[in-house]
This record gives sequence, structure tokens and C-alpha cells, in this order.
Amino acid sequence: MKFVSWNVNGFRAVLKKGFEDIFNELDADFFCLQETKMQEGQADFHPEGYREYYSCAEKKGYSGTAIFAKESLGEPLSVAYGINGEHNDEGRVITLEYPEFYLICCYVPNAQDGLKRIDYRCEFEDAMRAYMSELDKTKPVIYCGDLNVAHNEIDLKNPGPNRGNAGFSDEERGKMTELLGAGFTDTFRYLYPETVTYSWWSYRMKARERNAGWRIDYFIISDRLRDKLKDAVIHTDIFGSDHCPVSVEMDF
Repeated sequence: MKFVSWNVNGFRAVLKKGFEDIFNELDADFFCLQETKMQEGQADFHPEGYREYYSCAEKKGYSGTAIFAKESLGEPLSVAYGINGEHNDEGRVITLEYPEFYLICCYVPNAQDGLKRIDYRCEFEDAMRAYMSELDKTKPVIYCGDLNVAHNEIDLKNPGPNRGNAGFSDEERGKMTELLGAGFTDTFRYLYPETVTYSWWSYRMKARERNAGWRIDYFIISDRLRDKLKDAVIHTDIFGSDHCPVSVEMDF
């Protein structure tokens, strides 16, 4: 079973940059999007054989998530938005329940310049960790998306100058450590502990050409799913956004 996650930085924009071909080529069972920047119905994309789920921000043109799930997998047992009904006004979280797992697509809030939003960011992280831990008591969790943090120095090109900045602050890195310590696994780092590769590059200073990037897009799974993990890939050859897609293959 193949899962793909991509921060598209505007779904309507990426649809004009070959998204449909990329979608078909990756041929995922679940294709999760973040930062769709739209309201439901504003994108003309309805792939045959998929169910569509959108969570949109109250503020137009901001945030937002979506999941495309293959119809052949059956209808989800449940669909939930937000975190236990909260943290839902920015359209950041969708949870689909299937017989063998929960799938969470998430766009974690950015702490912003000067860490102006770090308090809310930490509140969101604590709520998500508690939510995932509660779900995990029932069945394993697959958590994916733009988590807006480079966990360790290996996960960004220039750790020194960026220490303390949004995405590489002690607070954000600490919250990721707490999440992993609560019974969850960073799939890519589990399989490739020494591999240096990135999933996001600033549009400034030709960062992608210089590969001056950050790994901030993840698939996190319940520890007990490790034996079902076949591969984790960061698709650095796919363009269309300032992020590239990430994926995992699981043997269910």
C-alpha cells in the first residue's frame, strides 16, 4: 500500500504545473495534500477511482489539507477534522479510519519569524501527540504532512545559522522528540539514519539549485508498524512547489 504526502503550496497553482501527471505517475492508494490554499470546490480535480476529503481554513487562500483515497480500499470507518473537533479553523488536520490503521494528514502551524506563534505551535503539538497516543490505543497510526520542523542537524543544510529560527527552534525540535518518544517512528530516518536529503527549499537565493534545503515533510508511524514498512522516499526530482512529495510503502 502506497501513501504520498505533498505540501503543494497552492493546489490550484500546482494543477497548472503538471500535478495530474505526477498524481497518476505516483499511483498512490492515499495522496495527502497540505497548504491547498482554497475552499472546497475551487479546484477542478476529480481523479477517477478516488474519494476526496477536504479541510479548508475559514480564512480564504490560507492553509488547508486534502486526502484522495482509492475507492477500492472501501469507505473509511470514520472521517474526522481537526484534533478532537478543535484546532479546526485553519483546516490543518484530516483523519481517516480504516480497519488496520488511522491515517492523519496534517499541516502543522509555522512558528513564524521571531517565533511569534511558538506558543500556539506548542499547544497544537501537545494536542496532536495526545490525540495520536489515544488513537494508538485502538489501532496503529500513520501521520503525515508538512510538520514544519527539521528535527536534527542532519535535516537541514545550515543548522548553525538557523538554530533558534522557526522550524529549527529548541521548542519545536523538542516537541518532535516528545512525539517520537511516545511510541512513534520517523520512517525515513529509521530506514536511512545517515542519508542527507531535503523536502523543502526556499524560493529565495536559488536554494533548490544549491540544494540548501530542509527535511520538514514526514511520515510518522506507530512503532509497531515498523515491520510493515517497506520503503520511505523523498521525491526530490518532482517540482511544482517549494516542497517535494514524500512517500512510504507499507505491507498491509
